[in-house]
Amino acid sequence: MSSPDGAERGARRGGEWLLTLSLLAALLAALMPVLRVVKPGGWLLGSVAIATAVLAAGYVARRFRLPAVAVSLAEAGVWVVFMTVVFLRGTALLWVVPTPETLRAVPPLVDDAVDQIVFGAAPLDDSTALAFIIVGSMGLLALIVDHVVITARMPLLASIGIVAVSLIPAIAVPREVDVVAFVFLAVAILFLLRTETRSRERPLERDAERTAGVPATALGIGAIAVVVTIVATPLLPQPTARPATGLGPGPGIDATLQLGDDLRRPEEVEVLRVRTDAPSPPYLRATTLSRFEGGVWEPDRVRTVPIDSDLGLGRVTVGPDVRVTEYTTSVEVMNLASIWLPVSYPAVEVSGLDGRWAAVPYNRTVISQSGTTQGQNYEVLSNQPRPTLEQIRSYNAGGPELRDETTQLPEDTPEIITELAAEVTAGATNDYDRLIALQRWFRGGEFRYSLEAPVEDGFDGSGAEAVAQFLEQREGYCVHFASAFALMARSLHMPTRIVVGYLPGVATTDVLEEQTVYTVSSSLLHAWPEVFFDNVGWVSFEPTAGLGVPTSFSPASTVPGETDDPSTATPGATPTPTSTGGADPDSGLNPRDETLPGTAITSANPLPALGVVLLVVLVLALPFLARELRRRQLTLAARSGDAASAWTMVQDAAIDVGITVPASESPRAFAQRLIDRHGVSADDMYALVVAIERASYAPSGGRDYWIGDAATDAAASVRSQLVASAPVSRRILSVIAPRSLIVRPGSVYAGGVPATR
Repeated sequence: MSSPDGAERGARRGGEWLLTLSLLAALLAALMPVLRVVKPGGWLLGSVAIATAVLAAGYVARRFRLPAVAVSLAEAGVWVVFMTVVFLRGTALLWVVPTPETLRAVPPLVDDAVDQIVFGAAPLDDSTALAFIIVGSMGLLALIVDHVVITARMPLLASIGIVAVSLIPAIAVPREVDVVAFVFLAVAILFLLRTETRSRERPLERDAERTAGVPATALGIGAIAVVVTIVATPLLPQPTARPATGLGPGPGIDATLQLGDDLRRPEEVEVLRVRTDAPSPPYLRATTLSRFEGGVWEPDRVRTVPIDSDLGLGRVTVGPDVRVTEYTTSVEVMNLASIWLPVSYPAVEVSGLDGRWAAVPYNRTVISQSGTTQGQNYEVLSNQPRPTLEQIRSYNAGGPELRDETTQLPEDTPEIITELAAEVTAGATNDYDRLIALQRWFRGGEFRYSLEAPVEDGFDGSGAEAVAQFLEQREGYCVHFASAFALMARSLHMPTRIVVGYLPGVATTDVLEEQTVYTVSSSLLHAWPEVFFDNVGWVSFEPTAGLGVPTSFSPASTVPGETDDPSTATPGATPTPTSTGGADPDSGLNPRDETLPGTAITSANPLPALGVVLLVVLVLALPFLARELRRRQLTLAARSGDAASAWTMVQDAAIDVGITVPASESPRAFAQRLIDRHGVSADDMYALVVAIERASYAPSGGRDYWIGDAATDAAASVRSQLVASAPVSRRILSVIAPRSLIVRPGSVYAGGVPATR
């Protein structure tokens, strides 16, 4: 016969094995959200393998009764060997032992992964660098939570860490809540907490009275979180934007031309307030995209310099006799969280920023080194080239200093793109006139602005195939117009790129320093093409039907010296519209029958908020409703003669008001304590004791229907007396958060301590 100590050691080993499995389940659940931002690949198998290997190493080390430090060192050794063999074996000794060359190979992998995360589009393609980061992080997380849960016995802290890690992908790329992944994570966390709790119940717990209710509270919070997610998620308003590159509250800027969801969101949000001394409000650019590989436009990866350095954004260089006009634009960020700062073009100086910001001279943009645009209030100085019509017609589109990626076209570019480009521009004799012909063709009435048609017909993207289908169907939004224009211009051997930013805002009644204040809403997020001209620089065009005013330049005869003509579009920077929401006045189009970017911001619908409030009230009432349902079930069973149900009603009532219900206490002793300390009626308790003893010890056992009503009435009376004798705070908690739903009579958390041997 085995000794009690041996049985306890066996139970402890079994508990640790189950606890290790629960840890692995929680880690895998935390990994699920990553599948939404990185395409499945080798990193997924590697993450599962390294977490399993690290946790298994810890379990084996504990079986040999190694100290906690040795266990952690063993797990760290497994992590190093795994990462070396899988990712760095070419630099290691015997494929396993790291060398100095192995250490030197790590920073390039990390830098490559960071570049992919910062400049890539979700879901990111699987790569060695990303796999290195994800798998390595998973292994380190497994090592940390193993120590925190099994060695330090702090499962709640580890659970918070696991949940925080699982939220990182959602913060980076907010989308609709993945209910399945959340429920899986919640169940895994609850299983982890319960497993760790049961492993504590085996040895003697001398401080049970002090710790009673803490794990129960954690379990209750977790259970309510699961219910809220399942019930509330479909009713909650969807996020107002998808800040793929922003951190913190507020909409963001998706620099991957995946703007459709942002433009289709149900409610607009004011993101910026702008005022300027220019004749009309400028477009505000965030970043540019030049590299096109057939499937998606990629944000430019460019060198940055400190914005306050001598290099900075640099001066604007133009050809001889080309006018340059200086404008100042003030921007106040109301609700925008992005690493890219919206600026007018071409910016030469930005002042008033808080935090660390860097300038990108290549495309004259500004990017954050830490933090986001949220709450910034800054001023942009821009120098805009203003050539005459004769000058721009005499310049060629192109230049020797341009990157090759601005002219590249995929080999499998659909023929419709090149054929239509040649057909539309057949009568033009210079590059500028060819581009104007393209712009006029897109805005001339054959194309229609639509946010829904690309989704309904399956070409909601900016790739070559999506552009080809757009050119056939001739319905789409800014992404399709800009991509089609840029690719068609490239087929004519002109360097192009796409800009992501905001259309000019809508004028308000506010005036500050004699300048009209314009409001820019989230629906004005926009994409437009640019073409590089020698002696001028990058010139923007507006092919999107119904938005803005098409780019044009005035003949020299109409330029009255240095006076700016407000009706003329601002060249070189962005097409400067005289209106942002109506149809092109020269196109013959009627205003679109769809709600367009640029309309006034409407008041919020109060129904979703009211629904959320009602839902919160319902969720808070769930414990009370569950407790009432359980009480009614026990009452029905007790009236049918089940004395145990009547006795359980009393035990549950005691637990709810904070009275201990230890397993080592007999029914008579428990009844006497309630009578002596809590003023319960002796007659009621005597009726209950007789009923439970008769059911437990009488030869007949089973149900005594003759005693059912008496025991049930006595139990209800005792329950009322216990609630009445409890402090007010306990009474409230017994209603809104009854502990008896998750705390069993006789358990450690009900105040029960196993008797000592």
